[in-house]
Formats: sequence, structure tokens, C-alpha cells
Amino acid sequence: MAHGMRTDSHTSYVRSSGWRESASRYALLPLRVFLGVTFIYAGLDKLTDSAFMSASGAGSIGEMMEGVRDISAVPALVDLSLKSPVGFGYAIALGELAVGIGTLVGLFARIAALGGALISLSLWLTVSWSTEPYYYGNDLAYLMAWLPLILAGASIFSLDAMLAARRKYGSGLG
Repeated sequence: MAHGMRTDSHTSYVRSSGWRESASRYALLPLRVFLGVTFIYAGLDKLTDSAFMSASGAGSIGEMMEGVRDISAVPALVDLSLKSPVGFGYAIALGELAVGIGTLVGLFARIAALGGALISLSLWLTVSWSTEPYYYGNDLAYLMAWLPLILAGASIFSLDAMLAARRKYGSGLG
């Protein structure tokens, strides 16, 4: 009697493994799109809101920072922003725009994600620090969302991947 290995039982495993591998490759893409679009929108929203880009007055960056100064985790950071609230507002808005674009197109994706994490961290420590319970404040959730992108970068549908492939094939390794 001949003994052999059944091949039909491995077929479904291979297909399943292929699906898992494919899903793993695309797993961070929805997060990248969400964070990229959200940060682009946040930056543009700030840049186009004349009330926000004011040192004082209702809805201004200055008024917001004055309001959170005594309840933030790092009052010195708020004091720094209050030296030039409009400049701080532009720095945050342009930073959000750069982070959003870099994340969405996947250019210097890990650096963009680090920038997003630093923006989220600074907003959590200042603006949303006193939110109770803590999970009502979204800045901490954004900070945690950036961490996988810092670790993994943008491996698909990204300019980083395109540039890496170009370097690989240009050097004759591909």
C-alpha cells in the first residue's frame, strides 16, 4: 500500500494564506487615508477660518489657548503658544497640512506619521488634557493611530514604495 501526502487539503490553506497575506499588506491603507484626509481637512479648515487665525476674539486660537492654559498638562507649552498665537496657529495648520499630504500620498510616510503623532501629542497635553473621561478627547486616540504608521510606513500605493522600487530596479537588483 502506497502512502502519499494529500494535496487537496493544502489548497484551501494556501488560498487562505494568500488572502491573509494580501489583507495584511493593505491593513494600514484605510488608516493612512483617514488620517491623511483628516489632517489635510484640519489644516485647511484652520487656514481658511479668519476667526481662528486671530490673537483674540470668539473662536480664535488665542482665546482657545488662554482657556486651556490653567488646565493643560504642560502650561509652559501653552505659554509658548501665547507669545504668538497666530504664528502658533499657522504652524499647527501648516504642520497638519504637510502631515496629511505626506501621509495620504505616502511620501516620507514615517516622518509624516511622526509629525502627526507630535501634533496629536502636543494637542493632547494642552487642549484636550482635562477632558473627562479621557476617551472623550480625540487627540489621544489620534496619537495612538499614528503609531502603526510610524512603525510600518506606507508600503503600498505610496510614493515611498515607488521610489524604493525605482532604486531597486535602477541598481540592477530587481
